[in-house]
Amino acid sequence: MRVGLSMAEAGITKESCIYCGHSQSRFCYSAESMYGEIFSICRCLKCGAYFLSPRPDDRQLERYYDEAYYGSRPNKFSPAVEKVLDFFRQGRARAVSRLVRPPGRVLDVGCGNGRFLGYLIERGYEGYGVELPGPAAQRAGEVPGIHLKIGSLEEGDFPKGFFDAVCLWHVFEHLSQPRKTLQTIDFILKPGGFLFLSMPNIHSWQARLFKGRWLHLDPPRHLVFFSPEGLVRVLSEQGFQLCRKTTFSLEQNVFGIQQSLLNCICHKRELLFEFLKGNHSYTAGYPMGLLRLQQVFTLLTSPLFVLAAALESLFGAGGTMEMVFRKTDRTIVEGDRTGYV
Repeated sequence: MRVGLSMAEAGITKESCIYCGHSQSRFCYSAESMYGEIFSICRCLKCGAYFLSPRPDDRQLERYYDEAYYGSRPNKFSPAVEKVLDFFRQGRARAVSRLVRPPGRVLDVGCGNGRFLGYLIERGYEGYGVELPGPAAQRAGEVPGIHLKIGSLEEGDFPKGFFDAVCLWHVFEHLSQPRKTLQTIDFILKPGGFLFLSMPNIHSWQARLFKGRWLHLDPPRHLVFFSPEGLVRVLSEQGFQLCRKTTFSLEQNVFGIQQSLLNCICHKRELLFEFLKGNHSYTAGYPMGLLRLQQVFTLLTSPLFVLAAALESLFGAGGTMEMVFRKTDRTIVEGDRTGYV
């Protein structure tokens, strides 16, 4: 009589965690990319991070971070959509200004078109951005007063304790070396400085419901995820104290539900999202009338899904988590930790 399950039967894999490097994880579910490649979402048995497997190589990532990813227009989206996004960028700038006074130095890692930093610069802050080469970096370079590094955040880019605040708005999940990046941020952030971070909530109701078809999985661009509790724990190990947490986001959560529903009934994922970016090569062959119908669907159902997003956030299970951390004087902990939330 068998007493226990084998590792394979229990869903245990030997895929290495992108966050901590541990070699044992549990398979959760599969996810298909925009171009039909199949990936797995696994959960690390040591640190609790969820990560994409197999890890995409540089050739794959070049395909998914092509010019279509950044939008074919002068801006990523249409003027109407960009106006809505500017409203949220201004809200982020106000959130930073409530905790950091001008002329503080603020670094935005993965700054996109730089307009968030532009709003801070207008308020009297020193705005620093890091963005990968491409159309987004070109747009950011046009923001008056911005200090822009084109590339990735690396050790030695900035002096110790240089910044009053560092921001990662939906960037952490893209990082190939997230733990190392946090250590770099710890070095360049002043004691008492603030880390503003937002990313998809892998423990949200919409993530649990849609699984591999969830919009915010975005395989293979999104490499690593945490639950809210897991993120607080790993950042506390790096010497950061949680100041504020919410899982409610009108910008991300409502459309996250809508596009995920559409992913369940369409043969390709993210059709509407790519259509809004003007990615015609991806939407080619799909009837324009059905794309317009999807637009009408999102407009008509928005009030309903605003309520749904508000409800999930009441239980701490919204699709996006937005957190503010403060750097303490605690020394970075680099020893092994076991167990996870």
